[in-house]
Amino acid sequence: VYLSTLCIFHLTMSMAMKTLNTTTQKCQVRSVASLRGASSSSMRVSAVSPFNSASSPLSAKAAMATASASVACKATTTQEAATTTTTEYGMNTLNVWLLKQEAAGTIDSEMAIMLSSIATACKQISSMVTRAAIADMTGLAGAENVQGEDQKKLDVISNEVFCNCLRASGRTSVIASEEEDTPVGVEETYAGNYICVFDPLDGSSNIDAGVSVGSIFGIYSETEQCLVDDDDEEKLAKCVTNVCQPGNNLLASGYCMYSSSCVLVLTVGDGVYGFTLDPSMGEFVLSHNNMKIPGTEGQKIYSFNEGNYAMWEEGLQNYMTSLKTGGAEQGSKPYSARYIGSLVGDFHRTLLYGGIYGYPGDSKNPNGKLRLLYECAPMSMIIEQAGGKGSTGRERILDIDPTEVHQRVPYFVGSKHEIDYLESFLK
Repeated sequence: VYLSTLCIFHLTMSMAMKTLNTTTQKCQVRSVASLRGASSSSMRVSAVSPFNSASSPLSAKAAMATASASVACKATTTQEAATTTTTEYGMNTLNVWLLKQEAAGTIDSEMAIMLSSIATACKQISSMVTRAAIADMTGLAGAENVQGEDQKKLDVISNEVFCNCLRASGRTSVIASEEEDTPVGVEETYAGNYICVFDPLDGSSNIDAGVSVGSIFGIYSETEQCLVDDDDEEKLAKCVTNVCQPGNNLLASGYCMYSSSCVLVLTVGDGVYGFTLDPSMGEFVLSHNNMKIPGTEGQKIYSFNEGNYAMWEEGLQNYMTSLKTGGAEQGSKPYSARYIGSLVGDFHRTLLYGGIYGYPGDSKNPNGKLRLLYECAPMSMIIEQAGGKGSTGRERILDIDPTEVHQRVPYFVGSKHEIDYLESFLK
């Protein structure tokens, strides 16, 4: 049904364009004929009439009127064509956008294929999240991940979906997932030149409640070859070396939010773009062009889990107190608290509305709980491309050189002036 509908759509558009071109050509032919006729008539009148000086202006006026009608006809037809074929977003799907990026030299064909494969994984996960309650995919899977966190059923399934799509693309050499103990080298037959790090389902503790969840990913180029036929220790060392790169080396980053709509937000180092999944087409369509986080004109929103307030350092407590009395503009309207408990959901709201999101360290977890490679670095690349800032409160996230695959860091992200104000309390 989908293919039939698509064929009919393309056929209809093709016929419409042919009709439009034919109309334009006929209009131009009639205009030329009219001009020639008017010119001929003018010459005949001038030749036989003794009042040449009086008849010529009349003929000239007729020719000018005909020419004006011609121009008006052509202009109207051209304007109608432009109106018919040009809209702000139109049918600009993710694949079309990737082809344009490749043509512009921003990415190569290998990267385009890899990002398209990730989009396919996101579509599958979106479908599963939507049907989780009726397909027995809620609840715990009965195991823990490497961080000691209970894995949900969808955590395990989403990880498999991501890994399978990336392997099948044939463009990845190493896959590193939050749900895996160590990075995994792809079999040489299917291996490519890129490394993909990802959190297949962030905020999975919210799945049973139907709250927003999402997937996060980042793409690096490989620094050393890492193949599955190496000796185990050597293989592991090379894989870890490949993966443990600072965020400054990221080539592309993105996240997909599964909520009332499925939104894929992506950057390849040249701005941030958002694509919304159209269920009727099964395609991601450009919906947020060149996204920018609001600056001082944005909303005064903070997103922190204040249940841990008593365990925060004194500087952070002072900062939080100041937000309730106006922040940098003391005495002005206090900040509003908005906290979903899902990094993707809170980040997406912050990107659209402005403000600050934070997951700080505390006396129980000095480095917080968010992973540098899978969450903080990719999200920081996105926010910086959108004009914001990502920080630990003391240093820029993208400057940190990881020492462990599952390394955790305190994380603050948002509008640049909001992060600067936070750092004034912590540095």
